[in-house]
Amino acid sequence: MAQDPSIKHFQELVSPDLELTDPTSIQIRANALVARLKALNRNANATTRACKQATAEARHDMDQTHLGLQNLLYEKRHLEREIDKCRQFASIYQDVPLYSLTEFRSMAPPEARSDDVLQNPHQLMLNRLSFELVERQRLDQKRKELSAQKEDLLKQSKLKLATVESVKTQIESLMKAAADIQKKVDELVPALPPSTATTP
Repeated sequence: MAQDPSIKHFQELVSPDLELTDPTSIQIRANALVARLKALNRNANATTRACKQATAEARHDMDQTHLGLQNLLYEKRHLEREIDKCRQFASIYQDVPLYSLTEFRSMAPPEARSDDVLQNPHQLMLNRLSFELVERQRLDQKRKELSAQKEDLLKQSKLKLATVESVKTQIESLMKAAADIQKKVDELVPALPPSTATTP
């Protein structure tokens, strides 16, 4: 590091050569050098403060950047964990029996099985699930209608069975009454003797 000229002048002031010169001029010269030294000290302090300030600002910027990096890494890890959870999530749609792809192509409406949809596996699965839902709702409605028809037929069958049982009961009571009447008639009317046929 280069030596400042003021230091060199201070060294000259204490050298033995200047002992013979006028002390007033030495004092004036020394005061000027001290003033210069104070100015250099102020400049050094100002430069030190400026360097410290620049270092603090740089450290602050670096800390902020590091903190931002840590936040991004934390967010990245969090998102990766969430992605893993989503990939491992077992949804019910995986267990739902669906129409096969060929059945879907033949039965689904045209907009649900367009070429764009068939090229996109995600949209294809959504459309297949949607079609399955519509089909199940349609079949459930049909099942309810058939159940209602079955109930009606069972009611009619029970009514007819009740009618048949009633008629059967009436026939049995009529048969019994007829048997009783036949018995009474047989008791009241003497049995006809067997006719003797005369042969000529």
